[in-house]
Amino acid sequence: MSPHMKHILPILTLTTLAAAASAQSAAAAGLSYNRAGLSYNTDAAANHNGYSASIEALVGSSNVWVGATACLDNKGKDSVSVGYLFKSVVAGIDATAFVGSNDGYGIIARRSLNEVVAGLEGRVVWSQNGGSNVNSFVYELAYNVNSKYQVAVSIADANGVPEETSVTVRYNF
Repeated sequence: MSPHMKHILPILTLTTLAAAASAQSAAAAGLSYNRAGLSYNTDAAANHNGYSASIEALVGSSNVWVGATACLDNKGKDSVSVGYLFKSVVAGIDATAFVGSNDGYGIIARRSLNEVVAGLEGRVVWSQNGGSNVNSFVYELAYNVNSKYQVAVSIADANGVPEETSVTVRYNF
């Protein structure tokens, strides 16, 4: 065996391992912030069910985040928000601080849960609207069917009282 052949196998092994680690890291960090969704909502507080559409995106290649939700049945409130995304703040959690319509503001925390199930992610949203002292939370568990489609289930509450349950289908663009 030539001296050059002795070095080729370790180099190929290291190159393959580095490429695999890089690909795995990219897949784990694959939260999409450019997406559109359609939700079916059941609202226990207002005693009505309905549909809503949402869209969110990062502006260009920046960390400026914009989002909007429209109630398709005129039974809820439409909203528009703008915020800033802080990636991997702690333990792989991305945090978005936002301000929105109706004097709203809040924080969105998202994390990939690939270590539990590949394609799974969790999201928690804390917000206040209109200067009220009502703390609203949304707890969401989502599954990425593939790189383009996601299905999510969420529960929203206000001051610990469950108000709305939603099932959402999203398209990542």
